[in-house]
Amino acid sequence: MKPKTVKLVALTLVLSHVSGLVAAQEYSKYTPEALEKELAENAVSRLGVMVPMRDGVALSTDIYSPKNPSGKLPTILWKTPYNEHKARGTTMRYILESVKRGYTFIVQNERGRYFSQGKWEILGHPQTDGYDALSWIAAQSWSNGKVGTLGCSSSAEWQLALAGMNHPAHAAMVPMSAGAGIGKVGRFQEQGNWYTGGVPRNLFFVWLYGVDNPLRAELPASLTDEKLRARIEAYNDLDATKPKVDWAKQIKHLPVDQMLTALGEPPATFEQLIRRTPADPAWNQGGLYHEGMGWGVPALWFNTWYDVSMGPNMELFNMARAANTDKEASANQYAVIAPVAHCRYAQLGPKTVVGERDMGDTSFKVDGAIYDWFDRWLKGNTKAFPASTPHVQYYMMGSNRWQSAAQWPPANAKTMRLYLRSGGKANSLNGDGRLVAEAPPASEAADRYRYDPMNPVQTIGGGDCCNGGVIQPGASDQRQIEARNDVLVYTSDALTKPVDVVGFVDAVLKVSSSAKDTDFAVKLVDVAPDGTAWIIGDTIFRARYRNGYDKPEMMTPGQVYTIKPTPITTATQFAAGHRIRVEVTSSNFPKFVRNLNTGGPNESEKEGVVADNAVHHAGDEQSYIDLPVLR
Repeated sequence: MKPKTVKLVALTLVLSHVSGLVAAQEYSKYTPEALEKELAENAVSRLGVMVPMRDGVALSTDIYSPKNPSGKLPTILWKTPYNEHKARGTTMRYILESVKRGYTFIVQNERGRYFSQGKWEILGHPQTDGYDALSWIAAQSWSNGKVGTLGCSSSAEWQLALAGMNHPAHAAMVPMSAGAGIGKVGRFQEQGNWYTGGVPRNLFFVWLYGVDNPLRAELPASLTDEKLRARIEAYNDLDATKPKVDWAKQIKHLPVDQMLTALGEPPATFEQLIRRTPADPAWNQGGLYHEGMGWGVPALWFNTWYDVSMGPNMELFNMARAANTDKEASANQYAVIAPVAHCRYAQLGPKTVVGERDMGDTSFKVDGAIYDWFDRWLKGNTKAFPASTPHVQYYMMGSNRWQSAAQWPPANAKTMRLYLRSGGKANSLNGDGRLVAEAPPASEAADRYRYDPMNPVQTIGGGDCCNGGVIQPGASDQRQIEARNDVLVYTSDALTKPVDVVGFVDAVLKVSSSAKDTDFAVKLVDVAPDGTAWIIGDTIFRARYRNGYDKPEMMTPGQVYTIKPTPITTATQFAAGHRIRVEVTSSNFPKFVRNLNTGGPNESEKEGVVADNAVHHAGDEQSYIDLPVLR
């Protein structure tokens, strides 16, 4: 999901590899007038076509087809909650490229957005509207009956639940950065990235302010003249402009559930979702994909290491491969994972800096792979995307190179366990925290710190998006965070040889608190010889959910409990001379909502209490991290 201000980033698919055609990157040299002329010369455009859904609601749809086609054509469908009715910039270049390659390209607005009728619901009713859109396309005289779905973020997320329905026309899909479309899969129950480990993420509060618009204007349903509707679109795109918000200030608002109404917004989607717990049955009634729904579509997945939800993305990739509700579909799941942030595939190239870290030459022919994929499944060209293509292609950060594997994690990944150890003073970068292979003795002092929700640990980098600019995602130096006394820091000795960590990273913590409920946040960090501490990934967990999201239970002060945060998912090399570091604290704000430590309904409370928290690591009370290491 993305706020309106970055919607074009979501459309950027790095169209830089074109065989026998004008490269899409060359289109960027064209003036808007030249692009419009190019489109007019190559495409037949039908704008504002109202495609009926089963309940009578019609969705506004723009259709771009090649001029003088030799026969029926395959279709690429881009479904979006954003304003793409006026073809321009990246959207225009993308339409041009697809049309020149012999595809009909369709941009369709979700219901309740811009010129589409009905009431908007997050993810756009994929199991009804998405299914009906495919049926409508397949029934058109110009269609060859094969549709490929494509998009990044919001334009990818709706594809997931639709894939479980195995529509006969849904021949292939390219979901890019699609984690917010995933409800519960395997070890992850994030409900569309609303939660991580039961802790709400602030990004959706900002995103919903930009997207949800209960006061929107719309055309009357009685206006059915297609030419007149298209003309009205040329005059007014129904794109409301909301007042600007200082999110760095507003994100601190308490109570959390009044963050948007305090701005004067009428109650809408946010107020519905913020009341739900991670196990609320209402999550199963929307457009999210949940385990057990099956999988019926060959998919080429694009993901990024500094995205919101790499764990759920790769868990679903594995689940789709194992589903076998459609054996051909499960056998044809492929993933590409790049070292950038959410939907920023345009960054891939000879020199890529992610956050503050140079990732080297990350070049990958994203557009080439996408069109080869669609040529394989929509045009029947089996040589375009050969079966010998590795099922997983991932960028190994640290060593800065592309690698491939037949599965995720790679078969040769073996667990390396490192224990959190100290003399009881692991507080801050200057403490005595160690990360070692040797298990602790029966007696070793716990590490203690005080967590004040009114003075939370600041988020610096990591995986995030769509947050109004309050966080810059990517690899950033964590030393200013590690200087705090309420951050426990555990560091290995300098490595004598490289360690390649590829897969799901699991932490197990033995913890106690003076509070009824609190959070425990974990970071994995790569420490360079000069001391720079690059964040690799992070996770968090709310203690009340330690026995299950459907079984919240308060803590008894002083009692030791086992906390198992959801895994960090990555591929990174800790080079020789570098050190592996783990941070533990109780907040990561503003990425995650602060736990007020009361044990009450956290999102509707204004006052917090200070918690004295501890991480134990002695005898049976072992705290450790399991790293999947390539052997």
